[in-house]
Amino acid sequence: AYSKNSDSITVEFTEVSGATSYILRAESKTGDFFKESTVSSSPGTMVELQPYTDYVLSVMSVNLGGRSQPSYPTEARTVVMAPNLNTSSPTNGTILVNWDPVKDAVLYTLVIIREGSNTRLKLNTTDTTVKFDNLEPGTTYCIKGTAWDSEGRTGDDVTVCQITRPQSPDVTHVQVTPGRALGIAVFWSQVRGANLYLVWTSNGQNCSTENSYCYINPADCGQNHSVYVIAYNDAGPSSPSEPANYITCGYIIPGNCSVMWDGVPLVEYYMAFIKRDDGMETFCNTSLTTCPFSCMCGYTYLTTVFPYNQAGSSPYGHVRNYTTIPCCPLDVMIKLVSTETLEVMWTPVKGAELYETTAAQTKDVIHCNDTAPVCALSDLSCNTAYSVTVTPCSDLRGCNRTCKPQTHETAPCTPEILNMTQTNSSTYRILFTTPNTPNTNYTITATGRYDRQSCQSTNSSCVLTQLPCGSVYEVTAVATTAVGKSLPGFSKTLETGPCCPMSVNVTQVTQAMTNVTWSPSTGARSFITSLTSPRGYAKCHTLDTHCLMGCITCGTNYSVNLEAISSTGQKSESQLYTHSFTGACCPTGVKLYRRTNNTLRVYWRSLGPQIYNHTVELYGTGANYTCMAAAGSMYCDIQEETCGDVYTVVAAPVEKYGSKVTFCQPRMYSVPCPGSNTGMGTYHLIPKTMIVTH
Repeated sequence: AYSKNSDSITVEFTEVSGATSYILRAESKTGDFFKESTVSSSPGTMVELQPYTDYVLSVMSVNLGGRSQPSYPTEARTVVMAPNLNTSSPTNGTILVNWDPVKDAVLYTLVIIREGSNTRLKLNTTDTTVKFDNLEPGTTYCIKGTAWDSEGRTGDDVTVCQITRPQSPDVTHVQVTPGRALGIAVFWSQVRGANLYLVWTSNGQNCSTENSYCYINPADCGQNHSVYVIAYNDAGPSSPSEPANYITCGYIIPGNCSVMWDGVPLVEYYMAFIKRDDGMETFCNTSLTTCPFSCMCGYTYLTTVFPYNQAGSSPYGHVRNYTTIPCCPLDVMIKLVSTETLEVMWTPVKGAELYETTAAQTKDVIHCNDTAPVCALSDLSCNTAYSVTVTPCSDLRGCNRTCKPQTHETAPCTPEILNMTQTNSSTYRILFTTPNTPNTNYTITATGRYDRQSCQSTNSSCVLTQLPCGSVYEVTAVATTAVGKSLPGFSKTLETGPCCPMSVNVTQVTQAMTNVTWSPSTGARSFITSLTSPRGYAKCHTLDTHCLMGCITCGTNYSVNLEAISSTGQKSESQLYTHSFTGACCPTGVKLYRRTNNTLRVYWRSLGPQIYNHTVELYGTGANYTCMAAAGSMYCDIQEETCGDVYTVVAAPVEKYGSKVTFCQPRMYSVPCPGSNTGMGTYHLIPKTMIVTH
């Protein structure tokens, strides 16, 4: 037993003598199906079974005496169903095939063959969607589909045929058909596989046919339109053909009008009279039924025709009038009245009762539909070239669509400032947007209280130089093109750093305190002064122009840094004032000795570096003495004139500019005369107390 279709199993068996027929029996293994079918011979087929289902089959022989016992049973399984193929043609070169997954199928095989060809393309896939590419347009393809089960058996197969969409036709000719009712005839080349063609014009008229030509009536005279053709078949439409442009009536050029009439019997010739509405008149004598004459746009022509023969003319002729389309304005002038508004003006033309003003970039929306020869196109896009067309119209002949457009550009778009960065003490780099076409010039202007600075660039950045410290500027950006300037962008405030003080003075008040003073600076509200040395650090933040700083160690070299800060936190970057000084130390261990020859020696010990000269001053009741000691020396000798005096001794270092340190403390000594048994005394000056030692 074997299965070739998903709903049947074929059973082969050995026929027996005396049997007149055979009964096939099929039972499901689950016991929920039982069926018998009579066949005349082997092989026999059991039908109406379920796909991919196991069955137990047996055979019984039959004659007039009845049926035999069933044969030894055998098992067989039906194959899987065929996929239900759905086809479509998205384009003229593709066919898309898709189907629902088939139960118990693990693989699908598709075979495609072009109608009239023996070439086949076979494809195995586990997907349920296949796209065939590079096919011929308008051609029928047949696709055969088969599913496979996990045992490698093929199931049912199904075949569907699909035609591809037709190729786009080519318009070969568009002809204006003359006559009482003006129309156009469109001709195109037929394409393979198309059974219908649809013709569309740009003004919405259409016609359909199975042929390769079509007529569209009526058509307004003096119109500039385009036409395209679409081919159809059972798969759908083709892509539209390339549009073909045409102009109905060409009589805008002088000399291209004609009067036509129906012929009458027994006529020898015709006299046609044409009179223009301004009084100009012409005629023609012809045996034909047409009379050409020179015509101009915007005029009304009165025409009448008289037939003649040997008996004379007809008693009267019908008078017909014909108005040509209005003339196109020749002096259209466009000017920019605001950044996004164009004013269009022109001189009124003959035959026009109304003017339509459109711009191609706004999808030919009618901006003005007025009798006045002026129009304002507003709410336009900045930095855009607009192709503006003024179309004259009349009630009788419609609109003249042959007028040429004029192009004008709107003002540039407004740039916006993105960032402002300081590059050095007086230079700032401005970064801004560039929303316009390349090579647009951008001007950055910084306006301060007393001055104005600017820079220009065609890129997205610009450098402002020579901006003084301690100033506030309003910075704006403007774009400029050949048509004019943009509106200024939103301004941003630029504050330069405060100015540094012109001078800084450092004065030592005591051995442990220093007074730092400086000159006022523009733009600064507060100052930070700092003293730095290897032995320590001191800092002062003040609104004043001076600062008293402690924690100073004499004999140590300090670096003084001064930083100016504005009210908004701007600092004088890269302009920190640096000043170095070394605080002088007062000498210690001051002693006064009497020497021979009536001389006094003042001795001391120096702290810190030995870089200062020292001055010694003795103030007595009878005389005052002064001596100088060079740097590195630790004593000074004085010639005494009188003995037995009490002296106030002050030893102090002298700074490099000759000024004496004033904060060293004085000491008092009593100096007896030689031979006196009173020793030399020392008075230590302590407030409100005097101690005398011997």
